Amino acid sequence: MRLTEAVNLKIQDSALTGESVPEEKFTEAIEQENTPLGDRDNLGFSSSIVTYGRGKGIVIGTGMNTEVGKIASMIQSVPETQTPLQEKLDKLGKFLGAGALIICIILFIVGVLYGKNMMDMFMTAVSLAAAAIPEGLPAVSTIVLAVGVQRLVKKNAIVRTLPAVETLGSTTVICSDKTGTLTQNRMTVVKIYVNGSVLDIFKETGELNNETDVLLRSSILANDAKLSYDNGLWKTLGDPTETALLDVGIKYRLIKNELESKYPRIAEIPFDSERKMMTTVNKDENGTLNIYTKGGLDEVLSCCDHILINGQVKVLTEDIKTEIRKANTGMAEKALRVLASATKEIPELPGKVEPSTLEKNLTFIGMLGMIDPPREEVKEAVEKCRTAGIKPVMITGDHKITAKAIAMDLGILNPGEESRTGADVEKMSDNELLRSIRSISVYARVSPEHKVRIVKAFQHSGEIVAMTGDGVNDAPALKLANIGCAMGITGTDVSKEAADIVLTDDNFATVVTAVEEGRRIYNNILKAIQFMLSTNIGEIIVLFLAVLANWVSPLLPIHILWINLVTDSLPALSLSVDPADSDIMKHKPVDSKQAIMNKGFATRIFLQGTMIGLLSLTAYVIGIYTSNDIENLGFMDFINQMSSFPNVVAAQTMTFAVLALSQITHVFNVRSTYKSAFKGLFSNKLLWGAILIVVALMLTALEVPALHSIFKITRLTGEQWIWVTGLSLAPLFIMEPVKSIGRLIIKKQVIDV
Repeated sequence: MRLTEAVNLKIQDSALTGESVPEEKFTEAIEQENTPLGDRDNLGFSSSIVTYGRGKGIVIGTGMNTEVGKIASMIQSVPETQTPLQEKLDKLGKFLGAGALIICIILFIVGVLYGKNMMDMFMTAVSLAAAAIPEGLPAVSTIVLAVGVQRLVKKNAIVRTLPAVETLGSTTVICSDKTGTLTQNRMTVVKIYVNGSVLDIFKETGELNNETDVLLRSSILANDAKLSYDNGLWKTLGDPTETALLDVGIKYRLIKNELESKYPRIAEIPFDSERKMMTTVNKDENGTLNIYTKGGLDEVLSCCDHILINGQVKVLTEDIKTEIRKANTGMAEKALRVLASATKEIPELPGKVEPSTLEKNLTFIGMLGMIDPPREEVKEAVEKCRTAGIKPVMITGDHKITAKAIAMDLGILNPGEESRTGADVEKMSDNELLRSIRSISVYARVSPEHKVRIVKAFQHSGEIVAMTGDGVNDAPALKLANIGCAMGITGTDVSKEAADIVLTDDNFATVVTAVEEGRRIYNNILKAIQFMLSTNIGEIIVLFLAVLANWVSPLLPIHILWINLVTDSLPALSLSVDPADSDIMKHKPVDSKQAIMNKGFATRIFLQGTMIGLLSLTAYVIGIYTSNDIENLGFMDFINQMSSFPNVVAAQTMTFAVLALSQITHVFNVRSTYKSAFKGLFSNKLLWGAILIVVALMLTALEVPALHSIFKITRLTGEQWIWVTGLSLAPLFIMEPVKSIGRLIIKKQVIDV
């Protein structure tokens, strides 16, 4: 709506611009081209709220032609994208599928060339395929993510799309709105100017000097905000600037309702956008009339000819005015919104209550500086981001000075980093923005289109972007970002619908907590993958080497199926609740372009799988040796005749037992790459529960005679059980020295650096 009439008109445009304070509206034309949305003071926008005054206008856009409509079009045009985990698991599935097919074909051909039954070899090849593919991985991944969702709910984050939980762990940039997320979304008086000096209101004691008392009393009485008491709490209603004055009054036990009872208002001159002042006349207990005026500094100073200093009323000289303006400039440079206050005692009301009769020859009292202050916990969260290799970025519709002041206070804007406005972004080409994107930490006075361009630029530079927001204007960027985080308290329905996560406490610190949880989840998924693939490779090693050596198969299809469904899945599932490492936020984010099966990870899996496979084959050899009559037979002769010994059931039983039980001990190895398995041994109670269940099921299968015919196994002797126990525990003691060497290498690298 193009405004044609505006009388003290203020409109809250925060849903579109992100500003915490209502905008004062005018009817004058704006000649500047490409004016930022927040500076179009002669327009009223759909979805905004009139908070003060009145006005008229002509509708110039409806439906999709409004600013909200444009945002809706942008949301619809944002393409659906896969999360890094989905892409990586897809690639891993293709890799494993191709690898399993190749191994199965080789195994089948080799077996047939040895003259073995074609159907038997086909069944063995199919069994090997079952061994190669971790069937439980999709279920494990889903459950890990679901458990993460439950944990995040307790930490004030509601996840709307499950894969988003993991993506948090890969986050490299967090683009955050300012108002309500980094700040408290409540204007607060933080500085006062009385007696020629600026004081920090938070450092003042509960006792006020006379000038401060008069300043606060004047600001509270010349005030139209309302104060109510509900369930033990004071609640304010009105313009954010005026409610801030009531709040500071409560801090010093100057309650507006009590002051108005003691000093009733008998006349007033309402706030006017041209005068930029408000004046009331209040009567005290003695019947004396006092004028209280508050407003912009220059306007109030122009009405004053005296000043209250240290209990004395002195003439307001030009030198004193210069000092006052200097103090005002200092507060403005810190992005404070400054209000001045003045007073005067009069014998009686003038015949006509108007500015010319009341707002003259006043006594200047002082100034109050207010701002929407940063949340206390955000500074620590920003520092944690920096340590974790995550770049925090402020994107706000507020003014540049305010944005920079808050960003510097929180540590978002550091020396050497830049700030830009939406107008600056508008002038940049996509390539120019891409080149400078990493050096800019604050974007102020931006529109929805600018936010989308900024997010795209970060993504094109290879970053994984988390975006927070609460307004309709944030929705396109929330949907485009890898992780969109909407505000649960102040957020609009549009922003929540576009987001992946809703923060129920509207707090930036919760985003960082969610990132930490995302890293834990990603690490636990990697642990499950490492565990399942290393044990599956162990099964492949057993079958593949046995076929190449022309031995009788150490494992039957039912053994492989049992191991994959029982001994693999339950411990892998229990890894989903493994606690995070204490230094998890001291590492850089996971590279989103790096495949799960990178060189180091693949090497570890292969070597660990080889270890399990060789231990299981050792059990097979020992089983042949202990269950056949072998006299005066050398080792090589024994190995050469492995395929001719008649009694292989005990050997197959031992292989089955060692392969299953060694996986149980190996699960402790995968909990950390370098830390000892014995550190935090009992920190995951669910893991121990899974181990007890698996061991109980295995012992049932091995010891209950009725099950022997199903599994085609036999009962083991005491000697064979000793071998099974030793070989099953071996992975734990083999990996400990390896981890010790790894820790020494890392320690040396740190010292060298």
